[in-house]
Amino acid sequence: MPRSEMLVEFAGALPLAVLLSFVIAWVLRRIFGARLSLPLSVMTIVSILGLSVGLFVAGWFFYGLRLWMPTSLLVTAGTSLGLSFVVAAGAALVRRDGGVDVAALLAKGEGERIEFKETARWNVRDDKKDARMEQVVAKTVAAFLNSSGGTLLIGVDDDGQVHGLDRDYATLRTPDADRFELWLRDMLAASIGKNAAALPRIRFADVEGRTVCAVRCPRASEPVFVTQGGGTELWVRVGNSTRAFGVDEAVTYVARHFRPNLAEVVLGRR
Repeated sequence: MPRSEMLVEFAGALPLAVLLSFVIAWVLRRIFGARLSLPLSVMTIVSILGLSVGLFVAGWFFYGLRLWMPTSLLVTAGTSLGLSFVVAAGAALVRRDGGVDVAALLAKGEGERIEFKETARWNVRDDKKDARMEQVVAKTVAAFLNSSGGTLLIGVDDDGQVHGLDRDYATLRTPDADRFELWLRDMLAASIGKNAAALPRIRFADVEGRTVCAVRCPRASEPVFVTQGGGTELWVRVGNSTRAFGVDEAVTYVARHFRPNLAEVVLGRR
């Protein structure tokens, strides 16, 4: 018989607790998908904290419980799952409801983190649908992701005049915001990959009686490449312009810009 039975029980429970926390975090990540921005490591830590809270609750409200008793296990696992779900739902809700102040962006004008595009599919000069317009949007989104993030406003010309999305809507089978967002997501997925296409937040706002689409792009944790003509290119935001980097420049930029810092390592973003 062990002389310190409690320590032996704890030694056996610790790896199982970590494993259970990881499973709970993994399941919630699968359930919420791209809506959940918190990394797996953070969700695992939340789940471990939930186990600790569950043990405290079981020990405080139930008399004579031991670690491996069914009641202890149910209360602990249930508390961990509940807390993890609440945190995941809260994070997903914040991500979904985060608004974009289009008026403030229009007032600032184009810059390193703001870009205007009059259309996403319609060539204004030739007055017809043009796939080249789509590639311009994809390159701009990729450049923001590869830099410090930023917001692309579609439906606004270079001078900040609001034109709306009517011309782009006319190219869709169903001319509305939902169909436009679906098309935009699919186009980005084909151009920059599904994982990168899930990063931007797409919002719509009515400005001066016209609908504007705001694509808010965070800073990506790994390089995003644009697929075009059978090849791939690295696009980066330089000042208020979007530029493609050659091979040598791309290698240097990726090594410097995407080098993880201590905070990213701890939070599991790398």
